[in-house]
Amino acid sequence: MKVIICGAGQVGWQIARHLSGERNDVTVVDNNAELVRRATDALDVQGIAGHASYPDVLERAGARDADMIIAATYSDEVNMVTCQVAHSIFEVPRKIARLRAQSYLTAIYSDLYRRDHMPIDVVISPEREVAEAALRRLNAPAAFDTEMFLEGKAQLLGIQLDENCPVVNTPLRQLTDLFSTLRAIVVGVRRNGKLFAPEPGDQLFPDDQVYVMAHFQDINRTFEIFGKTVHRQERVVILGGGNVGLAVARALEGRAERLRARVIEKNRFNAERAADALERTIVLHGDGMNMDLLNEAGIDRADAILAVTDDDNTNLLASVRAKQLGCPMAIALINDPTLIPLMEPLAIDAYINPRATTVSSILRHIRHGRVRSVYSIGDAEAEVIEAQILSPSPLAGRLIRDIEFPEGVLVGAVMKNGEVVKPTGDLRIDEGDVIVVFALAADVPEVERLFQVSIDFF
Repeated sequence: MKVIICGAGQVGWQIARHLSGERNDVTVVDNNAELVRRATDALDVQGIAGHASYPDVLERAGARDADMIIAATYSDEVNMVTCQVAHSIFEVPRKIARLRAQSYLTAIYSDLYRRDHMPIDVVISPEREVAEAALRRLNAPAAFDTEMFLEGKAQLLGIQLDENCPVVNTPLRQLTDLFSTLRAIVVGVRRNGKLFAPEPGDQLFPDDQVYVMAHFQDINRTFEIFGKTVHRQERVVILGGGNVGLAVARALEGRAERLRARVIEKNRFNAERAADALERTIVLHGDGMNMDLLNEAGIDRADAILAVTDDDNTNLLASVRAKQLGCPMAIALINDPTLIPLMEPLAIDAYINPRATTVSSILRHIRHGRVRSVYSIGDAEAEVIEAQILSPSPLAGRLIRDIEFPEGVLVGAVMKNGEVVKPTGDLRIDEGDVIVVFALAADVPEVERLFQVSIDFF
């Protein structure tokens, strides 16, 4: 597949890394020659320095025979014009644009992206993706990472094991025997910084980070088995009243169950906008690092603080201060992935990486086969892929134990006729089933081959 990626920032570079590693023909375009050089030096990609929306630049990038263009520059308008030029002049069949401004995303203006107007096939909104990720973290406070699959009927849970975990030093095969009715499977383990797909004889140890795929009705039981206490969230302090914080506060107000939220926003304009948009949420104007303001927000009585400002350092330090003041849980928005190893020593419970959430959204629309969802784990270490089984797939009509999956691949869940079932060796995969697989990055191409569907199914 020939792909042009416009924008060599964090998201563009990560997508280029994914696709070039799978032997796709990738060209990166950016008006910053240094970013282009960084991409071509580190990755097996071609690079073009220039404005992505210029027709002559896209011509040099090979737009005339490109299968897809991904516009992920820092400018919404450049991304939109790039897709328009790619469509009108070069007839690129698939166009994905990252758009940040909320005005472009309002539902009443959705006709803007029709093929006879502004032809964009897929619009990705980082702010919406991050807000949804934040809500998932709040819904599963005992997990450091989480994602929904199979129409919300299955959930991936990242769980940090401690010495009090009841199932440490127990082989996974024995766990299956002990909890035979539990619809949950350990699909990945990170130990000493290395992520791997476990085998039935592998044991779990303290300090392991495990990724568990669980049926939504068994989530609380899964947490209990792995030694985590589940608390109902009633009070949340949101630090940051920009697009992300406002979207989270709105979603919390729309819930049926009562949850009290308070927003702290340093910028007066954003604070006033949030106060006007929210009905039951108190908005405080001021610096979230200020201890008096945190106390006024009731941080000592809050169940969690969600720090989602646009400054990583503020999010980290405010999270640490909130925990010192008695808040039991802290979730921080972190843009710089090199700061993520600080989460554990700083006792920050969970983090949200906008780059990872945006990359996952884009990958969902790139993968071959009838792929319905993709979630990127860690620093592009693995992917969790949800896909529907079609008749040409080598998986169709076979028992799971008879399928020769690569060593780094595990089936986490299967949905048959709308019902989620636990994947066992004697379960047959049929056409029309939807499966969720965990795959280490090196094994993703083989997973796509197993789905074995041409690009026509995009």
